[in-house]
Amino acid sequence: MKVEHRSEAKIGQMVRVLKGKEAGSVAVVVAIVDTKFVLIADGNKRKFDQPKRKNVQHLELSPIISSEVVHSLQESGRVTNAKLRHAVRAFVQSANPNAEEKGD
Repeated sequence: MKVEHRSEAKIGQMVRVLKGKEAGSVAVVVAIVDTKFVLIADGNKRKFDQPKRKNVQHLELSPIISSEVVHSLQESGRVTNAKLRHAVRAFVQSANPNAEEKGD
């Protein structure tokens, strides 16, 4: 994973949803619609084929970009749901490394 220090959304960027019924969940930016909206997916509840359109203001942009997702999208224009789930799981574990030990 690559750490990026910018305030605008990028493809492959890990985000935390702040608003809506999926608030608190983690996802990956899979496409940028315009300067205000992006498409996000987590590979589990939100698959790549049916991403969620979200306002960027309703997302907490993390500085981490999943290089696997970016390379897959650049090479084939698609990313597997397994790669999305792996990226989300790796991000959650890196953000909270003691979660499994505590049983959270």
